[in-house]
Amino acid sequence: MNNTKLERKPIHKLMGEKFLIPPYQRGYRWTTKQVEFLLEDVWTFNKNKQKDDFYCLQPVVVTKSQYRDEVRWELIDGQQRLTTIFIILDYFNKRFVEESRKELFSVIYKTRLESEAFLKNINNEEKDKNIDFFFIHNTSEVVKNWFKDKISYINDFESTLLNNTEIIWYEVENDEENLSLSDEEKENNSIEIFTRLNIGKIPLNSAELIKALFLQKSNFENEEMLKQLHIASEWDEIEKKLQNNHFWYFIFSSKSLIQYDNRIEYLFDLMKGKTAEDEDDFSFNKFIEDFENEKKKSKHLDVSEQWLNVKNYFLRLEEWYNNHQLYHYIGFLIEYNYSISELMKKSEEKNKDEFLIYVKEKIKDKLRHITVEELEYANTREVKMVLLLFNILTILSTQKAVVKFPFDKYKADNWDIEHVNSQTGRKIDNKNRKQWSLDLLQFFTGIEDKPENISEKEFIERIIEKIEQLDEQEKGLCNSLLKVYTSEKFDEAFTQTLYEKLSVEFKENIGIENQDGIYNLALLDENTNRSYGNAMFPVKRRRIIKNDSNGIFVPICTKNLFLKYYSKKLDGAMFWQQNDADNYLTEMITILKPFLKD
Repeated sequence: MNNTKLERKPIHKLMGEKFLIPPYQRGYRWTTKQVEFLLEDVWTFNKNKQKDDFYCLQPVVVTKSQYRDEVRWELIDGQQRLTTIFIILDYFNKRFVEESRKELFSVIYKTRLESEAFLKNINNEEKDKNIDFFFIHNTSEVVKNWFKDKISYINDFESTLLNNTEIIWYEVENDEENLSLSDEEKENNSIEIFTRLNIGKIPLNSAELIKALFLQKSNFENEEMLKQLHIASEWDEIEKKLQNNHFWYFIFSSKSLIQYDNRIEYLFDLMKGKTAEDEDDFSFNKFIEDFENEKKKSKHLDVSEQWLNVKNYFLRLEEWYNNHQLYHYIGFLIEYNYSISELMKKSEEKNKDEFLIYVKEKIKDKLRHITVEELEYANTREVKMVLLLFNILTILSTQKAVVKFPFDKYKADNWDIEHVNSQTGRKIDNKNRKQWSLDLLQFFTGIEDKPENISEKEFIERIIEKIEQLDEQEKGLCNSLLKVYTSEKFDEAFTQTLYEKLSVEFKENIGIENQDGIYNLALLDENTNRSYGNAMFPVKRRRIIKNDSNGIFVPICTKNLFLKYYSKKLDGAMFWQQNDADNYLTEMITILKPFLKD
């Protein structure tokens, strides 16, 4: 779809047009719910519209086609919407005698000629003749019933539908090369586009519409074709860079309510200020308005200036990404929903040093009402924010460090807060008893996870072999754990007694004054959290070391905590005590101090 023409058209501009439904498309199939949804949407818009407002429907994709010695619009995509609009307008028309009726557009089905006739004369007698007639008749009845209690508003509704309701007209142009194609080749081209839009389930999204708007042939004179290719090439290069997750998750918040297949669309949404409440084609419509305003100033639209705005916006994001300090500070702010548009505005107003100071002040604002030492597990958002910033600032505190905090792994793996020392009074239930007992068996015996090529029975036999090599105390604990792991019936009392015994063994039952305090919390990824939420400290420590040695991302402060880097008194590598927690909190406050309230 390189040669395209793209514009918005109010419905009244379709009057008199002739549309052809090709044979590769199914017949009309809109249900009652879909028809009512369209009517309700236009109705709601009609009640709330201001001067010059418009309601925009999804794209209609067309191409010129020869049929019965005349040129018609072959409807590649949008048949269902246009047929529904025809039925609504036909209902309005039939209020008047034939001489006073408005001219509508026509819809012809290339291989279902009877459907064309029935569409012009919808009646009860023939409604069950075929499936097309059934759905066309049903829509007609839905329209009639919907307007029963709105008769006095029909004129107003009709005016809104004709004058303030627009479609996105996406014309695939027939250039000289295509005109020379045979009918079969032309149809194959149309089928390819139709397949992509429908069977492939890849919608013509806002990014593709904007691309067509920029690259449509009419924007370029003959001698400017290289300019068209240059914009297309730069477009692809920007999309390629945005597909790099390390860059993407630096500028994209995991809390965003909008998801993107074409990531360049996010760039356009940022530029145009789109929110989650705006319609899908919000940014596209803003670009159309910009283009139309430019056309009013000059007969020939020069898209270079518009494209330069897009490119400069992206280059500013890339500049932040490549600056070690700004990458970390801005990445943190974006994750906590600070406006990129506001950052853009300030970066244009200030020099680099002033902008860095501004960014730091915005981070201080995020922590202004937080007293770190008073934070507890229940303050989930604040705790997670503080722990993320602690990790980021720890990386920045080493001036020679070139490593970047991986926002992609942090966001994609859903990192969350978890207790370091198991919560006192926690119970092991039937759902998590196998994982809990296996974690401890692996800790004591050193056995790895079960290989896929052996049975569960063989795996248990390997565990038993390892248990036999332990001393008597560990052997007794492991035999009890093996019983919990292998028993078909869950013995709650036995399991809980064993849990409490092991809590004493690993000093999990003493030492931490407030188990919910931030000094007993760390960032762990979602999968690891699920797997050892009930695990003892040494089991968690073993898993952290294993993940880190296997190249799996572990936040630097989480790793430092479990390796006891913050602990001043190393009286037990396998225990997490109050002095460890206090040292951890001291380090946290020291690192965060420049961003905390006085």
